Amino acid sequence: MDKAPDSAFPALLQELDADPNDEEHTSFSVTHEGEWYLGAYRGGYVVFENLEEGDPRHMTNVPPEKIVALWRLLADGDLVSLENEPWKPGY
Repeated sequence: MDKAPDSAFPALLQELDADPNDEEHTSFSVTHEGEWYLGAYRGGYVVFENLEEGDPRHMTNVPPEKIVALWRLLADGDLVSLENEPWKPGY
């Protein structure tokens, strides 16, 4: 993924709340080399995992600013900082 401008992530996140009745589009995600995935869902639910290896982790009630910061870490390839977040095992 090319490095997205900082403004792209907040705009994507805002789209989740644009139509609360839209049951088809309930998440956005960023995927990085090595199949690392970080998905954000309505209500501040975030999933982080390697799509090839599994080992999903999650956080709940994550504020929008934190989600944007997590996406930026993944887009920048900063897996060490992401690994140090307070993830809970599983989905």
